[in-house]
Amino acid sequence: MTAPLGEFDLIARYFTRPARRAFLGVGDDCALLPAPAADEQLAISSDMLVEGRHFLPGADSEALGHKALAVNLSDLAAVGARPHAFTLAMALPEADARWLEGFARGLFALADAHDIELIGGDTTRGPRNLCLTVLGLVPRGQALLRSGAQPGDDLWVSGTVGDARLALGHRLGEWALDAPTQAATFLRMDRPTPRVTLGLALRGLAHAAIDVSDGLLADLGHILRQSRVGAVVQADDCPASASLRDQPLMRRRLCQLAGGDDYELLFTAPPAARAAVTVAAAQAITPVTRIGRIDAEPGLRLIDASGQVLDNVYAGFDHFRMP
Repeated sequence: MTAPLGEFDLIARYFTRPARRAFLGVGDDCALLPAPAADEQLAISSDMLVEGRHFLPGADSEALGHKALAVNLSDLAAVGARPHAFTLAMALPEADARWLEGFARGLFALADAHDIELIGGDTTRGPRNLCLTVLGLVPRGQALLRSGAQPGDDLWVSGTVGDARLALGHRLGEWALDAPTQAATFLRMDRPTPRVTLGLALRGLAHAAIDVSDGLLADLGHILRQSRVGAVVQADDCPASASLRDQPLMRRRLCQLAGGDDYELLFTAPPAARAAVTVAAAQAITPVTRIGRIDAEPGLRLIDASGQVLDNVYAGFDHFRMP
């Protein structure tokens, strides 16, 4: 009979790798990293994923390993930072070897793809909860901030938005999707693509940026408040996948404007930079779409393809206001 895994066995078996950039990585009281270069700044972000809140019980552990890191890398992308290192703290109901193998496989596959190193963390027993902290590097003064949008800027979004919310609606029984649509949208929800390469390419071009995690309009609201500007958004210009284009109009708008978990980049840039933005997006192999403009007048104005004003009833996700 195989002995149950202990805490330190678990760490050694699934999460300890030879240190690369770190002077000292997993296994001591602290990790030791070289100080950033004099012309660089550290970008640091944390995200928590809680079972029953951010992911459903029984979620595939390999996909969860991918997503846990992807949502943090997306924050680095939003400020134009190059991934450097990360920590992982997690509570688990039990040390399930199969679950841990899948989780570590998904986590490290994405980590290796973005050349980011696990340098430490913590484990304990409890309801499943995953908390990652990422560290990135950005040239001093070049970080993309939420506070930089300027009147007259174009409003852009990368990729397509709304698929993750469409998948969630199926899983929650709000609507039923056919098998091909389930496959396409579940992939977008469970294995989002952090737009790190695009974020790097937008340094020096974009005035402001944020990643779309709680809903396009809700996240745009953060830019508007911190930049003290307003915006006009052309609702029907928001890029949609083939799966979403096949949905009824009201459902499509709900998923695109209020849905979260897209992890696309929403950013502003001056009209004079349109050609450069297009080139940067092509180099990052990531499509981008103009969906509106930034105005000096505060507030968010939503219009349809005919120019008619739409009521903004598209509230994004809020952990303390949502059931």
